[in-house]
Amino acid sequence: MAAVADGLTQHSLPGGCYPLPGPDFHRLDQISFSWRTPAFLTKMKQRRIACLTYHKHPGEDWSHEEFVPTEVRLASGQRTTIQLAERGTRLSNGLWLRQFRKLTESGHQTAFLSTDYRGSGAVLAPAMFARWSQENFFRYMRQSYHLDGLVDYGTERVPETIVVVNPVYRELDGQVRKKVGQLNRKMAEFAALNLEGEIEPRKIEAFTQRKSELQDSITQLQTDVAGHKVQRKATNRHITYNELPEAAQFDRLSTQSKHLVDTVKMIAYRAETAMAQIIRQKMQRHDDARSLLRAIYSTEVDMLPDPDSKTLTIRLHPLANRATDQAINHLCDELNATETLFPGTELRLVYKLVSPQYH
Repeated sequence: MAAVADGLTQHSLPGGCYPLPGPDFHRLDQISFSWRTPAFLTKMKQRRIACLTYHKHPGEDWSHEEFVPTEVRLASGQRTTIQLAERGTRLSNGLWLRQFRKLTESGHQTAFLSTDYRGSGAVLAPAMFARWSQENFFRYMRQSYHLDGLVDYGTERVPETIVVVNPVYRELDGQVRKKVGQLNRKMAEFAALNLEGEIEPRKIEAFTQRKSELQDSITQLQTDVAGHKVQRKATNRHITYNELPEAAQFDRLSTQSKHLVDTVKMIAYRAETAMAQIIRQKMQRHDDARSLLRAIYSTEVDMLPDPDSKTLTIRLHPLANRATDQAINHLCDELNATETLFPGTELRLVYKLVSPQYH
């Protein structure tokens, strides 16, 4: 067996060669790497909660012969084939985990761990990698909709009770570090200075002179270091913001709009992903789903409110061809089934596609 970072012990065992739990787990949670400790994973297992997390320090690469082609279904609904391998891994506290690795075309191996002992690797792997789709979506939102343009760069006052690093302490600490570095170099030079060759008066005088100069420098630096350390010890490392000198006080960037935009991004991600999955049911090329949605967003519509029937009809104009119109009609039917009310009104949203005139 070989030791692995973070309290893990890796055994070269094939997938499935580890003790199975008694009852099935009733929930699978994806957790951050910072939370992945032996004690935490054991606690979650006792609560019948299976965990899924990246393995940041997996150790040596596995043999490519262990990887087998595995068909997986991504969060977008697409199916693809990845190279997947599995072994059993035991924590320092004796808890057994499943370790999976995905082999990329470049030869890189991405590792993740799970306490779901019964789930298929074809199901766990896309669940683990689904987070990447969120990160890719944020990049897509910035490129396609310039959503980050909503963020302002205003400033706001820092609360007076916030604790910050004392700038005086920071300066003294920097001086100590600088002097200690100089002292260490001088002492190393002093220790490495030797009298080599034949003993001649001229060589001995030069050697003695250099040793004396280094000794003087070392003594002075030791005095400086001791003095700065005394001053640093007498200075508070942290102070409140209102204790800062006026020249050192600062404002911070406004955070409210950033939080709002992050929330909008997450809502937009969930909404567009759901709509993309709906229209893929009527599309032959699943990869075109998001580009079709972007085209819908930029298309002019007719808004027809009807207070008597309490509806607000949104009429979309036809796009390029019959196939896309079929997908849009399907999306309209699904949206209409939700019977959503327009915010602030009692009008139910009704989506319709204007009848196309194909030749």
